[in-house]
Amino acid sequence: MQPETHPVTDPLRRNRAVVAGAVVAILVAGAALWRLSTRSAPVTSGPAATERATAAAPPARFIDITGAAGLGTFTRVNGAEGEKLLPETTGGGGAFADLDNDGDLDVILVNGRPWPWSSGSRATPNGQATRSTLSVFTNNGSGAFTDATATMALAVPGYGMGVAAGDFDNDGWTDLYVTAVGRNTLLKNVGGRFHDVTASAGVGGSADDWSTCAAWFDADNDGDLDLFVCRYVRWTRTIDQAQAFSLAGLGRAYGPPRNFAGTAPAFYVNQGDGRFTERAGAAGLIVTDPVTKQPAAKALGVALVALDDDRCVDLVVANDTVRNYAFKSRCDGTFEEVGATLGLAYDSYGNARSGMGIDAADVRDDGVPAIAIGNFANEMTAFFVKQTGSGQFVDESIAAGLGAPSRASLTFGVLFLDYDLDGRLDLLTINGHVEDQIALVQASQQHAQPARLYWNAGPDAPATFVPVAEAGGLTPPMVGRGGAYGDIDGDGDLDLLLVPTTGQVRLLRNDLTGARWARIRLVGTTSTHDAVGARVEVQSGPRTQRRLVSATHGYLSQSERTLTFGFGPGETADTVRVAWPGGAVQTLSGVALNQTTTITEVQ
Repeated sequence: MQPETHPVTDPLRRNRAVVAGAVVAILVAGAALWRLSTRSAPVTSGPAATERATAAAPPARFIDITGAAGLGTFTRVNGAEGEKLLPETTGGGGAFADLDNDGDLDVILVNGRPWPWSSGSRATPNGQATRSTLSVFTNNGSGAFTDATATMALAVPGYGMGVAAGDFDNDGWTDLYVTAVGRNTLLKNVGGRFHDVTASAGVGGSADDWSTCAAWFDADNDGDLDLFVCRYVRWTRTIDQAQAFSLAGLGRAYGPPRNFAGTAPAFYVNQGDGRFTERAGAAGLIVTDPVTKQPAAKALGVALVALDDDRCVDLVVANDTVRNYAFKSRCDGTFEEVGATLGLAYDSYGNARSGMGIDAADVRDDGVPAIAIGNFANEMTAFFVKQTGSGQFVDESIAAGLGAPSRASLTFGVLFLDYDLDGRLDLLTINGHVEDQIALVQASQQHAQPARLYWNAGPDAPATFVPVAEAGGLTPPMVGRGGAYGDIDGDGDLDLLLVPTTGQVRLLRNDLTGARWARIRLVGTTSTHDAVGARVEVQSGPRTQRRLVSATHGYLSQSERTLTFGFGPGETADTVRVAWPGGAVQTLSGVALNQTTTITEVQ
């Protein structure tokens, strides 16, 4: 086992970590995989007593339509044949985006592949097909889909991870960036057919990279989309096999990221002519270990966040077993890392957790951002809330009702969405363990785990979130990873896409009835065409709902950019206020409910 590559430098924290590590080693020596024991925080029972809410969560009416909708032909491949290689655990992502400009959402699914050294032309021992590529299914307008991978020229091979959808050249057509173990791919959308422009754009990275999440946003406010790409760890098959990872009595096991060196992200600045310049170092986006001076990131998730009111988009990065980062924008394409200063770097005890998926939103409609991060089993889902006045974030997971329920899950995907259209953002977590035999050594854990939905009970409830007992198609366990939301059938409520490590995806239609809603779609002119970074406020009487335009949510995935606002009985959309990244502000009155309103930026 390699020594940890990112030692804690604070003496008090270092001494505490040494003592804790010794105790854990005594308890589990020779009994289980180091990852499965030392990555799990102790479960405490005292604070959980505060997690009580009197309101009952309304049931969720999610119906599994995967086969009926035409997505049943897709099978995700991770290449697993028994070698227990780390990328096999991380799964992949998917996205909702309108690729053919017909006004409805299409589905993009990122696939892995068998390893180059695996068994030739035949199927792998676990039944995975040897041919696997990126896949796209176009929407017929009513929520049924047709495989358009070949017609759109999107049969891109590779060990895919995530996808970021964005119009990088402002031509009105959504382009795709696909991350991978190996080189990444930029696919330019030309009238509904895609062209690989990776080489000319200069955004492919290295064959030795392992890229995970990616985000399109305008970092320098010049009106075009730049690209931030997270990378996980320095990995090769040789490095992985050299580690003696095992579960007692069960043989080879998947190893922890602590045993792999960290990495640096890529940051590609859009030059406006189809080319990009890599500027991660110059932009202040590379964090190095204070001892080794080597890149320290082990990033799996990134969220676009409005940390203040300066009209610029900031980044918060979820890292696995090293501290999280918060990159505060200077509004000129450079950033300052302030995660520890803001209280986002560690848990409440000063420890780094196993950060994976991440999402951010104004959950309490008070103008204060909240950030959710999925973590390992027994670490509970983080729920960081910015404190009014101080600017500091505090993890309120326990008080908010997430602490005890989320500890039982190993969470990758996290998404804020309003599933019942009551005007309050709820929380979905997508879960699944990394070890297929975990139940043999930890009776409380299962490989496949149900997704969990938490209803937002509102500001007057004893706890913000209440677990949803009836969740329909969300209930069956799966080894879940990525996920996205979007309205696939034009009825106003948000449908879901869930992506596993391997096997079939799950498309869930939301059959909500009687809801009242308004959907807002922005089109930028001076700002980027996608309007990423615009801030929208919808006022209904004394209540104001706030959203930041972004497709980057969750884990390795992208959700729709159109914003959905729900309304209770008697409520109306009195005013809609749009603050564009370039500084313009537009206000509309009397926006009609139960329809989509498109707002184009005035110049």
